[in-house]
Amino acid sequence: MEISLDKVASSVLFVIMTTLSCMILNWVWLRPKYLERCLRKQGLVGNSYRLFFGDTKDSSMMIKQASSKHIELSDDIVPYVLPFEHHTVKRYGKNSFTWLGPTPRINITSPEQIKDVFTRIGDFQRPKPNPLVRLLAMGVINYEGEKWAKHRKIINPAFHIEKLKLMLPAFYQSCIDMISQWERLIAEDGSCELDVWPYLENMSSDVISRTAFGSSYKEGKRIFELQKEQAQLVVKVEKSVYFPGLRFLPTKTHRRMKEIEREVRDLLIGIINKREKASKVINDDLLGILMESNSREIKEFGNKKSAGMSIKDVIEECKLFYFVGEETTSVLLVWTMVLLSKYSNWQARAREEVLQVFGKNRPDFDGLNHLKIVTMILNEAMRLYPPGASLLRIVHKETKLGNLIILAGVEIALPTILVHHDYELWGENAKQFNPERFSEGISKATKGQVSFFPFGGGPRICIGQNFALIETKMALSLILLNFSFETSSSYAHAPCSIITLQPQFGAHIILHKI
Repeated sequence: MEISLDKVASSVLFVIMTTLSCMILNWVWLRPKYLERCLRKQGLVGNSYRLFFGDTKDSSMMIKQASSKHIELSDDIVPYVLPFEHHTVKRYGKNSFTWLGPTPRINITSPEQIKDVFTRIGDFQRPKPNPLVRLLAMGVINYEGEKWAKHRKIINPAFHIEKLKLMLPAFYQSCIDMISQWERLIAEDGSCELDVWPYLENMSSDVISRTAFGSSYKEGKRIFELQKEQAQLVVKVEKSVYFPGLRFLPTKTHRRMKEIEREVRDLLIGIINKREKASKVINDDLLGILMESNSREIKEFGNKKSAGMSIKDVIEECKLFYFVGEETTSVLLVWTMVLLSKYSNWQARAREEVLQVFGKNRPDFDGLNHLKIVTMILNEAMRLYPPGASLLRIVHKETKLGNLIILAGVEIALPTILVHHDYELWGENAKQFNPERFSEGISKATKGQVSFFPFGGGPRICIGQNFALIETKMALSLILLNFSFETSSSYAHAPCSIITLQPQFGAHIILHKI
């Protein structure tokens, strides 16, 4: 019996459509409801799953409402920065979960469990960013397994103490350039009102440009501008639920993101090519150190395909360093200045210490590392205003965490800002600025628990934390030596999470020349 081609085609199409329908049904309903039952059986609570969007709409609405107003500097910032997470914990308690579309996300706030998540990097991995987010940067922070280990090994030499010492002149020059700008703006009476936030951003990007690319730092400045725009677009696309194929839609946002990615890539390729053709080997900036370390890796393992990093890999690491390096330092500096502008007693104590250590001399590496009061202040600023409000992990197989059994595909949220502000962990004054709590170091302040992690923790702790802290101490020391400052009446306190925790309406401060 002959079977017509039309019937065969219809049968094949029916099978394909049925299979596809079952997969979609499982993705948007059956599996989420199964995971929800498993979570509730273990005593976890949260909203019931809602088709496709989960809690995304509620979360977006709360963020929009929170960002439409400002608060007092003394107010609790948690419901402002993470409004939906705060609402969930307040309603359901710490053992709660939320929904990012059809994916459940468990809040983990126990120091013991947080330590476990940081330590077991093979079990708790970073969620893969959607393809649009990857346009901002991939790099070591997003890799897993052997690729992460290889990149971390190659990049490590760039952040050794001896290399950081060589970068100190670049830190100093960028800071002095900013201070000179401020001095030119000072009025005849010796003071001026200024939004310091854009100046701190520019200073930090200048540091990255100088330390990453040396003599090519002007080209680097253009990369910073593009990466900043890309970050804003990433925040925009992350507010919606991602589904496969979305990136191929030719929307205005998607087109611009791809344009930025191409321009950044071309600029970096140009800088790298010039470096490779140069007759003199440059190994005192991050790109030079990275290329030298990569070359050693390739020589050590021969011409194996897996040896070293490709040019594409090097570009992604440069993009990542540009974004993370600039953001981490500038936000730490701006919140420290905002806090010290209110707490003049701590500002005076920090200035006195800087004067005792350096006098009118240029700050040096050893002196910066011996600034105890400044370090206490920075730790307290990072506790109250951590660079990242929350850290995310995911499990790809059934995994035990404390008394929980977490099924494959479930996300873990480590809500940094909730943990840093927890009364049970930090006492009755947890919401207040009190650097004294760090007078005997971080371990004493946390009672040996993992309750303070502004740079993450475990083997994947931020590789550039020493870079960021040395740069911040240099900038703050020079600012304190040249100015006193106070909060302006026009300052509107509005911390908002744009990948990092930033001042939504700037940081208006009155500077007084010393």
